[in-house]
Amino acid sequence: MTQSPTKKEQTRARILDAASQSFRGKGYSGTGVDGIAKAAGVTSGAFYAHFGSKDGAFEAALAVGMNEVMESIPTFQRKFGSDWIGAFVDYYLGEAHRNDLACGCAMTTLSPEVARADPELHMAYEAKMKKIVCLIADGLDGGSDEDRQDRAWAMLSTLIGGLTLSRAVANSEVANRIASAARTTALSAQTTVA
Repeated sequence: MTQSPTKKEQTRARILDAASQSFRGKGYSGTGVDGIAKAAGVTSGAFYAHFGSKDGAFEAALAVGMNEVMESIPTFQRKFGSDWIGAFVDYYLGEAHRNDLACGCAMTTLSPEVARADPELHMAYEAKMKKIVCLIADGLDGGSDEDRQDRAWAMLSTLIGGLTLSRAVANSEVANRIASAARTTALSAQTTVA
């Protein structure tokens, strides 16, 4: 029998959800503790009691966001079988995902923030990214482990960069063109390099 979350756990989850959406949607510098607390329906004091600082909330939000990716990849692999990469790429670069900064992928929205963070966060981020790469590589055919991981890194880099660029341009036709080009390159991860 599973226990229901306590009121304290529910409050922490609400704050974390609000922090995650704010960091993804507005970036680190555009996010304030008071705004997170208000969105979560708590006081700033409650925020600090749960996370200690804005940095603490950012680290927790980053971990949650990357865990979402680690959970979604096996789901795509199970649901779509050998066609999982196409389904994943189409979702990732799709218009709905492009237009949803606050609930979109943490890899795209939070990676630039991590680049400016302290070395400890870099190490935690790298560890999670390596797990994500291994999950992707496990779903690729052919080649050595190293080859599949290299293709997984290339696929991730293409998806993150393609999504970032397509979100940054003003013209939707240009955004679609960027997404289409990124899709073609990301799908090439399915095949081994001769």
